[in-house]
Amino acid sequence: MMAQTGIRLGLVGIGKIARDQHLPAIAKGGDFDLVAAASRNATVDGIANFRDIAGMLEGVELDAVSIATPPQGRHAIATAALAAGRHLMLEKPPSATVSEVRDLARFAAEQGVTLFASWHSREASGVEAARAWLSGKAIRSVRIEWKEDVRHWHPGQEWIFEAGGLGVFDPAINALSIATRVLPGALVLEKAVLHVPSNREAPIAAELDMRHAGEAPVRVELDFLQTGPQTWDIVIETGAGTLILRKGGSELSIAGEEVSLEPEREYARLYAHFAELIRKGESDVDLRPLELVADAFLLGRHETVEAFEF
Repeated sequence: MMAQTGIRLGLVGIGKIARDQHLPAIAKGGDFDLVAAASRNATVDGIANFRDIAGMLEGVELDAVSIATPPQGRHAIATAALAAGRHLMLEKPPSATVSEVRDLARFAAEQGVTLFASWHSREASGVEAARAWLSGKAIRSVRIEWKEDVRHWHPGQEWIFEAGGLGVFDPAINALSIATRVLPGALVLEKAVLHVPSNREAPIAAELDMRHAGEAPVRVELDFLQTGPQTWDIVIETGAGTLILRKGGSELSIAGEEVSLEPEREYARLYAHFAELIRKGESDVDLRPLELVADAFLLGRHETVEAFEF
């Protein structure tokens, strides 16, 4: 194996998101050396592999851990990493509940280690440009459409429709992470409708109505059954014109003009930010996107729809 030159990292959960995003980003970056993986059903070539977090923490020297498991059960995994004094990065959503993440933030502070609750869509190339332009603008209305095909993006992943899996809010929390980043005021949920398949525990579609800064209406439409072209758009009407973030924040237009953006590198930016937090001895735990999802489950009216099967 090559000599280690960076932060020694262990990755927990070697599923689709880990292989599609985490592993390539770690390999291309210069801050971390991936030295171990923990997964019940998969391994990564060229590093130490373990069945669980306990074996990984005992079997190899680590500085940091990144968790990419489903949210259910993640609190125990994260607690073990923090108890061992390891810096910790959490894939979105950071855990199954708001109170779990608050507990992890408290424990990380007690342990004197970094906790990073990551929101990868905030690193899309158009997000910071949108945030800068919207600063100080009068927001008149916001419309969010987040519609994608669960069978394509989460093939056979039954956990996503189990309690705690969030259903359509697993992708929709990406939209909420962008909205809470770029909009200058607070978002407050007023009502929600959650469409839950008769054989599932989490919604497959939803509509939310919110207010921005107590005034501007915010309409959110979510669907996990969209085939063909996928829709990940945020349209913000302001007194100075319309801003549109398309394709999950990777394309941006302002007042009818396309904005030139850097190439997409969401996860590379996440890991660079994680490394910077470690160097500075800081944490980054923004719960606003998860709080809005929790509010939707608390306030939402449930409508039973036809059964869903992968």
